[in-house]
Order: sequence, then structure tokens, then C-alpha cells
Amino acid sequence: MLTVDYLQYKDQLQVYEKSGKYYIFDVVRKKELVLTSEELVRQLFIQYLMKDRGFSIHKIAVEKALLINERIKRFDILVYNFDFQPFILIECKAPNINLSTATFEQAAWYNFQLKADYLVITNGKITYCCKMDYKEKKYDFCNSIPIASNS
Repeated sequence: MLTVDYLQYKDQLQVYEKSGKYYIFDVVRKKELVLTSEELVRQLFIQYLMKDRGFSIHKIAVEKALLINERIKRFDILVYNFDFQPFILIECKAPNINLSTATFEQAAWYNFQLKADYLVITNGKITYCCKMDYKEKKYDFCNSIPIASNS
């Protein structure tokens, strides 16, 4: 389990009220979204990836569709490596959602198709990162999220 203070990036977020609703600007998708707890976690994690881990905004994809078992699903965040191959798949949950085996399995199903090198699940309070070993069909928990120079 990793402990990261994602709230240190809150000043980087553009949050505003409009017509009685709160919105947040997604710097990757370049659009405003209704502010939900999960969206806040996602946007804070994006800032962490750029500011702390050194990833370019151009190497980050958010909420893209995948076809899994003939159903369309959407991953939260995907970071690409230097060759634009899937490097880190991140599944975000709201802070009040406990990270469980089901959460990990959801991310693992998405990653079954993407084959990212790393798999991360977070609820903003707790974060797990695994290095995938497809040859041995296993994963190992990591002490930190990879940095851009490792990609």
C-alpha cells in the first residue's frame, strides 16, 4: 500500500460553481465535468502523474472506451510509455469506496486487453501499485508509482 498526499495538488485544479453545481476542468480531455468524488480523485491523480512522476499530458489518456466481453467499458487513466504503449493503468474510486478484490479484478480485466506494465488502484486515500509479469502470469506490489524516466 502506498501513501501519497494527493491533496497537495488541489491548488492545480480548476473547480468552480455554475448554476448551483460544482464543476472541475479536466486538463487532459480539455472539458468541464460535474465534480464528483471519483472525478476529484482522478484529477488529483493526473496532477500527481504530471507534477511528481514527470509524465507529459500527451502521454495520459482519460476515460477511453474498451470492448471487453462484447461490452463497452471505460478505463479511468492510462499512461503511455515513450513508444506510446500502455505503461500504467489506473483505476480510481471515490474516497468512501473501499478498495477490494473486486476493484482490483475490475482493473485487471481492463488490463487483460491493454497489457500495461503497471496496474494501480486508488481511492485517493489508499493506493496500490503492481508490476505485471505476463510471462509468469503474476504481479508484484511496488513501493512507488513509476516515474516517466522509467517508461
